[in-house]
Amino acid sequence: MKKVLLSLLLTTTILSLGAQNTNNKDARKLQMALYAISNLYVDSTDQSKLVEDGIIGMLEKLDPHSNYLNPEETKEMTEPLQGNFDGIGIQFNMLTDTLYVIQVIPGGPSERVGLRAGDRIIQVNDTLIAGVQMKTNDIMKRLRGKKGTEVTVKVLRDKNPELLAFKIVRDKIPVFSLDAAYMLDKATGYIKLNRFAASTLDEYKEEFAKLRKKGMKNLVLDLQGNGGGFLNIAIDLADEFLDKGKLIVYTEGVNQPREEANATGKGDFEQGRLVILVDEGSASASEIVSGAIQDWDRGVIVGRRTFGKGLVQKPIPLPDGSMIRLTVSRYFTPNGRSIQKPYEKGDAEAYQHDLIDRYNKGELMSADSIHFPDSMKYNTLTTGRTVYGGGGIMPDIFIPLDTTLSSPYHRRLIATGIVNRAAMNYLDQQRAEMTRQYKNFDSYKAGFTIPESLLQQVVEMANEEKIEYNEEQFNHAKPLLMLQLKALIARDMYEMNEYFQIINDINDSLKAALQIINDPKAYELTLKRQ
Repeated sequence: MKKVLLSLLLTTTILSLGAQNTNNKDARKLQMALYAISNLYVDSTDQSKLVEDGIIGMLEKLDPHSNYLNPEETKEMTEPLQGNFDGIGIQFNMLTDTLYVIQVIPGGPSERVGLRAGDRIIQVNDTLIAGVQMKTNDIMKRLRGKKGTEVTVKVLRDKNPELLAFKIVRDKIPVFSLDAAYMLDKATGYIKLNRFAASTLDEYKEEFAKLRKKGMKNLVLDLQGNGGGFLNIAIDLADEFLDKGKLIVYTEGVNQPREEANATGKGDFEQGRLVILVDEGSASASEIVSGAIQDWDRGVIVGRRTFGKGLVQKPIPLPDGSMIRLTVSRYFTPNGRSIQKPYEKGDAEAYQHDLIDRYNKGELMSADSIHFPDSMKYNTLTTGRTVYGGGGIMPDIFIPLDTTLSSPYHRRLIATGIVNRAAMNYLDQQRAEMTRQYKNFDSYKAGFTIPESLLQQVVEMANEEKIEYNEEQFNHAKPLLMLQLKALIARDMYEMNEYFQIINDINDSLKAALQIINDPKAYELTLKRQ
């Protein structure tokens, strides 16, 4: 009898729930399933979690980029692109379960109290964070907080066994998207962007103006590893290079009408030789910019095929602060190429392994391993050059990934953070002498050589980590190791800009860009203007 009453109650309730929308059978079906699970399942259930899991499950069946973010994830996702957050103003790495300060943001709250690169944060408000395998997100929660609130950190510095305590008042911390900007030669400037955030265009314009004053006539824009960001910022950056009226990108979906973005003609670099560097880590907004430049024959694209992320997500806020990022349309380059690479619905694992598959197939090492069907051939809009669709932007000049400089032993040194720690330890011990000897970066770059004692320290640190020494592999990777150590020390002595001025010595794409940008005839021939 109880079962019959429960069944009648269930049916009546379900009909009541569905009465609000009698035409939507699928919605009623979901409501029935949720009600049945919540009221009839053998064990207790959490209805909120059931709803959350149901949303996640549905989105996973659609495409690789539609996803659900809980309230905390929503906040964490938007902060970096908005350009600032509240915190103490440091960049750090977790190395062997210890937080090492990599950089202290100039003018930030940590710099104001005397924290510096190389410090190891051991405690945050009397909570031990070193040597306890605490998750990075948990550490960030302790360091971040509302503007005006206080946090006390205790650090180890140099070889001093005593912990130094710093009371830091949190403040707004800017998040920069421009890593480096400097002159490659008397006529060519270099700008590297790591994302497309709210402040990106302003950062770019500020550095562009400085380079112009130094005599820049040509530009290398480095988008290697740039995973994207805001669509409007990508459009604004492409607008800097294209003449008025030229189509930059358009979006379209089954339920979304075509929307176009066109250049305004107000750009600061619509003339002059332009090279854009891309690789397999360049995605989304990076592909919009490089695709538009390629389609209009405005500049030369150098590097490797880009990631292929051309799906547009619309954020749909939910009442509890969570969010659905739903794919609503696709990005297309001006000549109609879809940026999105192929995917099988519901097979997220295969999609995520795409870059590994490219590596295994040899695509990152040889352009000959990349084959495009005739249906994927397109023509550029000015000179009619052949370019390719099918996902990502295929560069005009292919540069293979160089794996010959490294070795298995060297890769283990990098993976365990030993190279990074060794550089910081060296500077901790030699900071006063280094600062006295190298008054500026130019003198450092020209005069500093990695001493054998530092290389020996790297080997000793590796031994402590039970990494077996291999002399042949060490010597093979020694030039690369020395360059990396020199770049890391420069980063900690100066800024990230100086790091790239050293590490770019092994950037083959940049070497190729500089070569073609300084050869007007080769540049024009690549774009078929002659």
